[in-house]
Order: sequence, then C-alpha cells, then structure tokens
Amino acid sequence: MSIQILQYEFLGPISLDEWGPPMEKLVYLILSRDKDKFNILYVGDCEKTDEKSFFVQHPSFKCWVKHSGSEKSLFLAILPLFESSDIHRKNILTKIMTHYKPPCNLDELPRTKPDYAIRKSEEKNSESKFMCPCCGSEMKPEQILEKSTVFRCTSCGLSDTKLNC
Repeated sequence: MSIQILQYEFLGPISLDEWGPPMEKLVYLILSRDKDKFNILYVGDCEKTDEKSFFVQHPSFKCWVKHSGSEKSLFLAILPLFESSDIHRKNILTKIMTHYKPPCNLDELPRTKPDYAIRKSEEKNSESKFMCPCCGSEMKPEQILEKSTVFRCTSCGLSDTKLNC
C-alpha cells in the first residue's frame, strides 16, 4: 500500500505500533486516521535508527497522541531515500510542511520572506506628480471615480488606476 503526498509516493500507512527497526535515510509522516482519510500530524526525517522506541521517545509524541485521540490512531508512512543527502531530505520536509502545515510541526515551519517589495505610496498632495511606469512621463488624471482615479500618460497613452486615499 502507498500514499501520495505532493509528488512523493510514501510506503504505508501502517499502524505506528506495527513499526520495527531499523530505519535509515528516509522521510516519514505521522498520520491520524479520520474515517476514510489520513491527516498529516508530523513530518520528519531519519538518518539512521535501530531504536524500537524511536517514535515513542520522540519530543512530539505527546502532540501526535493529543491530535489523534489515542496511540492506536497513529499511523506511519515512509519515503525511503537511501541515496539521498541530508539537504535533499530537508527540502522534501520543507515542501510538505509548507503545503500541509502539520499541527505538530508548527514550530518548525519555515518563515519565508516574500519575493517582492512593497513600495510606500507618495503623500497625496496637489503638487505630487504621478509618473508613467512605461516611459517616465507625467500622467494626468483622466477620470475621478468614487474610490479610484484613472490616469493617462501624456506621452505614450498608457492608463493606470490609483486608489483614492
């Protein structure tokens, strides 16, 4: 059996208490079952372990039980990545955390900055000029509406709309 998460095919899910070591170079999901669907509670990675109590001693175990209702409701799915680097596994973790926002990973969610800048608007006064983004010429108000004003470039004819503040 397998489960598709983003473009990755995870093996499982199996009941967490059926799991047994060893485990090496993989990304794993801790899931809870809700009728006919599984909810992702946690996503993690493992370099190598032979510990039978790996999951029970995990710092987020109490969070998993809290969100699933009981230990019996916890399931495990794994994505073996035997030839992968630590960075590759971390990238997969980040993609899954960003898309699904598992409740027991909330402290680990990456804080991404937007790839755009917000410009401060010019102070509105009668002397400020609005310049054309195309040619740089002055734009003149063409039509004043209730909440916005339509401007037209005196040189190239481009029109633009600004909110009335």
